[in-house]
Amino acid sequence: MQKAAFSQRSPTNRLLLGLIITLAAVLAYASYITVQLAGLRKLQSEMVDRNRKDSLQLLRIQNDLNSIALAMRDMLDTTEPYPLTAWTAQFERIQQDLDAGLKLEENLAGASRTPDQRKYLTQSVAQFWDAVSRMFALAQTGKEPDAREQIRLSLQARQQALSTAVSRLLVENNEGEEQAAASIAKIYDGVQRQLYLFLAATLIAIVLTSLYLIRANRQLFARLAELSEQRSELAQKLISTQESALRHISRELHDEFGQVLTAIGSMLRRAAKQAGEGSPLHQDLKEVQEIAQSTLNNIRTLSQALHPVLLEEAGLESTLDWYIPTVGRQAGIDLHYEKSGKPFPVETSAGVHIYRVLQEALNNVSRHSGARDAWIRLKYQADSLELEVEDHGTGFVGEKMQRGIGLVAMRERAELIGGTLAITPRPQGGTSVCLQIPREKVESHAA
Repeated sequence: MQKAAFSQRSPTNRLLLGLIITLAAVLAYASYITVQLAGLRKLQSEMVDRNRKDSLQLLRIQNDLNSIALAMRDMLDTTEPYPLTAWTAQFERIQQDLDAGLKLEENLAGASRTPDQRKYLTQSVAQFWDAVSRMFALAQTGKEPDAREQIRLSLQARQQALSTAVSRLLVENNEGEEQAAASIAKIYDGVQRQLYLFLAATLIAIVLTSLYLIRANRQLFARLAELSEQRSELAQKLISTQESALRHISRELHDEFGQVLTAIGSMLRRAAKQAGEGSPLHQDLKEVQEIAQSTLNNIRTLSQALHPVLLEEAGLESTLDWYIPTVGRQAGIDLHYEKSGKPFPVETSAGVHIYRVLQEALNNVSRHSGARDAWIRLKYQADSLELEVEDHGTGFVGEKMQRGIGLVAMRERAELIGGTLAITPRPQGGTSVCLQIPREKVESHAA
């Protein structure tokens, strides 16, 4: 029921409805704009577009004239290592482009250009290119100083006159465009008013949709936060229950079975004394006594592994001093244990979690890494406690690193004591497990 109710609060249906309404509004407005702009297209196609294209060709001509001016400036530079004839190809290319631009511009200008203007422009261009031809002819005969003098006295002046004429035509085109713009402005004003209304309505719809999404997202994230908190509480209860069960089993093993085996050992010693030295019964009783003692030692070791009572009695550091060599002997792994920094007392409940993280990390080294050596570093820092376990084995598979039950438990324990757990593969092979906890979360302040 709760899942169904949560699904009903999904904003998908409302968002789809809002999207349909928005699309309908956009289509209606697009139809309106199409009708309004129909008349504008006619006006633009008749005069504005023609003027604009003419201006583009005039700009093209002016750009060619500017390129000629720059080329002539370079030609007058005596530091240039090239002869004047080296610019012949560039001038021919500019001449072709300029002639093409003049032809297109003459067709576009139409009735707006007077015959005198057309004649002046055509003759000026023709005279300019005649002068250019004479200049290059002088240069080809080795008279470069005379050619440069002609550039200074004739070509530059002609180029400036042409640029002025083109600029004047551009001004006239601009004036024509201004007149057309006045007619177009009326149409634009009406479209603009409608556009503002449409944008205002769209903005209101976006604001309302955003507010709705914010509200839905808040509810969703609140639910996720609640589930996350419940998961943390459940993990804490499970770990607490696990520790309680392990503590109970450990005590039962230590107290009940340990006492029984101790009593059995005492009874076997008394029976062996009564049987007499050298008798077969004495040897059998002594062998059974050794078995009972070995079983008692195993039970005590298992009891400490299930719940290290030493943590409550001597603290974390002493427990690790005992545990690390013990597990190294049992697993057949060389464990290199290093401690650094100034030790400080660790609270017992936090010490249990640290001990369990180390226990799981060493189990992974023993079972999965294939390494015969591991390095354990306990670092007492000014503001934190750090425990690192490093091996040079095969390392973890990425998916297993994320989903392994033991690794998940390690992360949960680290979170319970306010720490962070980093499990990273080493570039040279192997894995590094690093647990770091703020000092205030684990330090014991008991007297």
